[in-house]
Amino acid sequence: MDNKTPLNIAIIGLGTVGAGTLDLLRRNYNDIYNRTHQPYVISHVGSRRPRPDLDLSNIVVSNDLLAIARDPQVDVVIEVIGGLTTAKDVISEAISHGKHVITANKALLALHGNELFSLANQHNVQVRYEAAVAGGIPIIKVLREGLAANRIDWLAGIINGTGNFILSAMRDKSRSFADALAEAQALGYAEADPTFDVEGIDAAHKLMLLAANAFGIPLDFAKMSTEGITQLTAADMRYADELGYIVKHLGIARRNNDSIELRVHPALIPKTSLLANVHGVKNAVMVHGDAVGATLFYGAGAGAGPTSSAVVADLVDIMRTLQCPEHTPPLAFKNSTALPITRMDNITCAYYLRLLVADQPGVLTTITDVLSKAGINIDAVLQKPEHPASSVPIVLLCQPISEHIMNKAISTLQALPVVMDNVMRIRIEPLES
Repeated sequence: MDNKTPLNIAIIGLGTVGAGTLDLLRRNYNDIYNRTHQPYVISHVGSRRPRPDLDLSNIVVSNDLLAIARDPQVDVVIEVIGGLTTAKDVISEAISHGKHVITANKALLALHGNELFSLANQHNVQVRYEAAVAGGIPIIKVLREGLAANRIDWLAGIINGTGNFILSAMRDKSRSFADALAEAQALGYAEADPTFDVEGIDAAHKLMLLAANAFGIPLDFAKMSTEGITQLTAADMRYADELGYIVKHLGIARRNNDSIELRVHPALIPKTSLLANVHGVKNAVMVHGDAVGATLFYGAGAGAGPTSSAVVADLVDIMRTLQCPEHTPPLAFKNSTALPITRMDNITCAYYLRLLVADQPGVLTTITDVLSKAGINIDAVLQKPEHPASSVPIVLLCQPISEHIMNKAISTLQALPVVMDNVMRIRIEPLES
């Protein structure tokens, strides 16, 4: 043991992640010390509900979270309470009082990260957030450090475990969306209000942080395009499988000439893709760099163990850089470049279309004529007589075309008297390696 002054750590929030972080810091103290030669103590804990099940002896426990953030004895604040208002106040107060901050709060950073990072720069402290994206997968460190030599071309991720569990159940067990969601809720994977997960908002928060680190752009969540999975059916899973694909809910960030695509939506990906084999609640992020090519990072995206692992890894990085005259910037680039975000109407990709049509002669010709007149070429057609005799589903795979052209064609198709329901459209992502 050396004679360094111990680092005083405050944990704000004693839910699943906070309690896991407390346990990990205690359990692995020797390993962490041997990696950093920095002694530390958990000096303060902030929680607004009692935790008699936890050993909090020799720790200052308070429900005044802002007082902990201001306390001159505290060196590092770990914020794991979530939400926007109180968490933002705590982090801002901690930074303003010269404390380094570690957070798992992806929503807060996606919406207010620019402001918080600027404040941290003014006060020469670090804000680290590995735990905010993909749980235990060290993907922020990968983009900031491991792939720093590369110009990132694109990244695509399964970054919401709840959505991935639901789609896996729909595919493997032929469940409806509602039944798969109910199972996810019963198992504790989905909240009572699953909106953030199933509508892609949670994944979009994470994608914003990934894209800022990959491409050096400022955080601009308002320009993110987001689409959920609630309209998908078990039949879509079946048809995709027959056509050589699997459906995943992806976050995609792609460099497109001098603009960046930022989008979260369901996508058909080839069964041969590395991401196609990510099932259940697992997360994975695929990153393509100009030098390294395609790389895949896979693991647990949530839970006490994986998330606290990422929190403590950030703490280790802070310990290692305490003596550095200049800290690593919060994002991978010291200066952001405000590249325009590609409008969703202007992206180009291939498409899967599913239509429920009247079962009568000439319908397929009518459908293909609409697409042909729009300049849309067809790669494959499936006709499945699985409905009552009066209707039949038709599935089409269309070659790449711009989104605005496809949107107009879908509007025309839905206006046809032979089309009996809304057209289901899923984008196809080749995810080339």
